[in-house]
Amino acid sequence: MGSKKRNGLDPELHELVPVFVEEARDRLERLATLAPRLPADEAARTAVQRELHTIKGAARMLQVAPVAELAHAAEELLAEEPAGLAGVLTRVADRLSAMVDAVARGEMPEGDPELLAELSGGAGKDDDLKRPSSVSAGAGGPSGKGPAGAGERPGGRSPGRPATGSAAGEVRVDAAALDAVADTATQVRIQALAARGSVQRIYDLARLAEEGLREDHPRQILAVLGTMLRRLGVDFESGHRRLVRSAEDGLERLIKLQLQPLRGYLLHLARYARELARSLGREVEVRIEGEETRLDRRIARELEESLLHLVRNAVDHGIEPAAEREARAKPAAGRLELSAAAEAGRVRLTISDDGAGIDPEAVARQAERAGLVDPGAAGALGPEEAFRLLFTPGFSTRSQVSEISGRGMGLDVVASAVDRVGGEVLLTSEPGRGTTVVVEVPVARRGEEVLLVRVGRTLLALPSTPIREVVRVEAGETRERDGRSYAQIGERLVPFVPLSRLFGQPAPESPLLLLGRVSGQPLAVAVDGVEGEEEVLVRPMTRAVAVERALDGMALLASGEPIGVLSPAVLANRELLDSRRPAPAVEAARERLRVLLVEDSLVTREMERRLLEDAGFEVTGAADAEEGLSALGEGRFDCLVTDIEMPGMDGYALTRHLRGIPQFAHLPIIVVSTRDRPEDRLQGLAAGADAYLTKQGLDAGELVDLVRRLSGTR
Repeated sequence: MGSKKRNGLDPELHELVPVFVEEARDRLERLATLAPRLPADEAARTAVQRELHTIKGAARMLQVAPVAELAHAAEELLAEEPAGLAGVLTRVADRLSAMVDAVARGEMPEGDPELLAELSGGAGKDDDLKRPSSVSAGAGGPSGKGPAGAGERPGGRSPGRPATGSAAGEVRVDAAALDAVADTATQVRIQALAARGSVQRIYDLARLAEEGLREDHPRQILAVLGTMLRRLGVDFESGHRRLVRSAEDGLERLIKLQLQPLRGYLLHLARYARELARSLGREVEVRIEGEETRLDRRIARELEESLLHLVRNAVDHGIEPAAEREARAKPAAGRLELSAAAEAGRVRLTISDDGAGIDPEAVARQAERAGLVDPGAAGALGPEEAFRLLFTPGFSTRSQVSEISGRGMGLDVVASAVDRVGGEVLLTSEPGRGTTVVVEVPVARRGEEVLLVRVGRTLLALPSTPIREVVRVEAGETRERDGRSYAQIGERLVPFVPLSRLFGQPAPESPLLLLGRVSGQPLAVAVDGVEGEEEVLVRPMTRAVAVERALDGMALLASGEPIGVLSPAVLANRELLDSRRPAPAVEAARERLRVLLVEDSLVTREMERRLLEDAGFEVTGAADAEEGLSALGEGRFDCLVTDIEMPGMDGYALTRHLRGIPQFAHLPIIVVSTRDRPEDRLQGLAAGADAYLTKQGLDAGELVDLVRRLSGTR
């Protein structure tokens, strides 16, 4: 907390602040949940009184006078049970939460004389208490990092953004669950270490094979090797199964630790909605359902900004001022419902208001003016199609009628955030009756299933969840029209994004079309081919360097190779359908592999250089191992191609030397030699080479394919 007298606290009490904050936040969450049940529920009244009394006592002990004074005033008011008590106590919970947040930040909270005066008025303030306030008649404000303007009256500063309780900061875990995770992690490590014995046995077998080839009867050696390898294979398979089971068990336990109830998260959204309404001079009742629903805290944290934006839209652009609502025969106080429900491994979050709603025809007309739909097509759009346009990047609504003013601003960001966690977002609305936004996400974050797609010489990953159909388009079934690419699929003419053009690669003769939907938006992309499916852990893409914006992240394949992960939300953007969009200039430099060729024969070196350069590689030649090592020290290479017989250090020694240097331990090495005996091949592989080719039967295509595959581009 700082030096003496900071916050008015005795330095000896500073270490108690975290304890106070944690306990106060818990009690304020319970208080906010209990308040709506007053005054009818006697048990709730008793519980609220107990929470207020405990908070008051703890605040006095810590010498946080503003918290103690407000809790005491609310406790006194509770004994009088005036009309409108539930709403006032919800406001008290909101204000106390903001005060506790200030203490957590190292600040002495400011008092609220206006609220204290209102509370101390008691029964004499019945008229004020009976008026519909901007406070919810539903569940109320939780703990967490509250807005700077909490508790201010309309016309003051607008409320800040609250953090989301359990989604940020500390997480409470069961000690037994934590012990179980530690035990599982230890078991996985033990099983992984046990694999070292099997690795040593493989090296022993390789040495036995190498020595056995010199025997008079190598077939006997091969028979023994076959038996030993089968036995080793059985051991490997059994150990692999145990390791996978332990890893999966550990992952399940860890994921369960990440699952947290959404109570605090939803209460924070409710508190934010009420404070925003107060700052706008409006009235809103917030109702919460499903607060015990559990969601991975990492997903909740990822969605925080998006849900706050949706709540802000509902209060600021959806719910009308009281006078306008009354003119429309609506209750003066608007209604905002926040709900969560879990089903079949998914969590559905719903934000619903009874405000002005959105006119789909107005959305369609604005989309046509913005060029998001073809001229004359706006009238044919149904409500569902029109509302999907609100999530389109760049869709501005500032020139639209007031019913939808601001509704489109930032909804593309919402769709992107939901897409990043593997979810979907849908919006429905009825003019004059309100708007509902449903966000559906996985209950927990695991590895993401991706399709490995080939685009020219580039291997990319595309999340498989949005893909619903894969169609091979034959030559002649694609066409260009008005700067866009179309494919004829049955009776449909489908616009698609050709990834080859996006990444500056040659267009395939018969592309593979991947079709699907992203948050209701159609998705259609063309690739050269699909090379499998894999589970990966996606990391966000840094924008420190210029990259194609369709890449949303990076991942490591099981082989350890890095791969770019495409963003389905960006690929669903209609802007990318324009074939006149220039290909990025960075692709050519990024795709050109650098190969170091070590060969003492000038003729052979020149021949192999031409083979590799014809395939598009950048080749650097070296006449011997010493020159090759010098080149490796001066530049970066994606692959090394080396001869065996050279003056000084031979190819075997060069390979062993490089494998002993950490930065070259995984450099792909291909041996190309005139030595064609099996023992020579075994010796090269034992030295650490990834592949061994003979010059006598050298096939240009095989060499090129090996370089590409070992370098991770095929």
